[in-house]
Amino acid sequence: MKKKCLITGATGFIGSNLMKKLLTLNWDITIICRSSSSLKNIDSCINQIKIFKYDGKNISCLIKLFEKENFEVVFHLASLFISEHSKEDVSDLIKSNILFGSEILEAMKETKFTKLLINTGTSWQHYEGEEYNPVNLYAATKEAFEKIIKYYVEAENIRCITLKLFDTYGENDTRPKLINLLNKFADEKQVLNMSLGEQKLDLVHIDKVTDAYIKAYEILKNNLNIKYDSYGVFSGNQKTLREIVKDFEVRTGKKVLINWGARPYRKREVMVPIKTLKKMEN
Repeated sequence: MKKKCLITGATGFIGSNLMKKLLTLNWDITIICRSSSSLKNIDSCINQIKIFKYDGKNISCLIKLFEKENFEVVFHLASLFISEHSKEDVSDLIKSNILFGSEILEAMKETKFTKLLINTGTSWQHYEGEEYNPVNLYAATKEAFEKIIKYYVEAENIRCITLKLFDTYGENDTRPKLINLLNKFADEKQVLNMSLGEQKLDLVHIDKVTDAYIKAYEILKNNLNIKYDSYGVFSGNQKTLREIVKDFEVRTGKKVLINWGARPYRKREVMVPIKTLKKMEN
């Protein structure tokens, strides 16, 4: 019998890669997305999954989905990332990163079967390596949602692991992330304005990230004593932005024209990612 799961955020880069890996493992997959969501990242698999469209207007429909499908686990990756928010972004950040997840938890509460959740956090919840010091409002909403999860863990017997992600990359990634920017500007022979490049990053390939989600599920499934836990998903190989650019040029044979120092560091720039998060053992 196939294992059944619900994936939120499956139309994004990480979620679509997790979905595709689970399909190779013969999972029965339902994804949840908005009516307006682009399905471009999952076009090749669209006939192998079920799609539930939810715009947050009727939680009863969401509960009925859970009652009908009896998911074994929810992989919760849906998120709105904004590095430096404006006042107009506050409502969307809270709706996407707190309200929607809380509705998922409420639907899990109302069903007898679905009690396992793999949640997605961020290393940016730990500015300057502190236990709680969010880099920005996005990270603060992630932290707030963890606190809501812990209520459902204690009161409603839901069990959860949160994976705190660092910087991710991989093939077919269309996000405006570092590696994509380097490729774009190198190919176009355009000058890329950057900060001084002293900040360190921990880049993690998408395969390791998706493996972590599956491993987290296995840990929860096989260890009934675990109610809540969290892990960092990182390589442990921290390099400065300048070092990463140099490695990129060596590996690809491309030259990137960079104007170092042309841009200021962001407010609360993460100069060194947290090093003390628990790492999942393979």
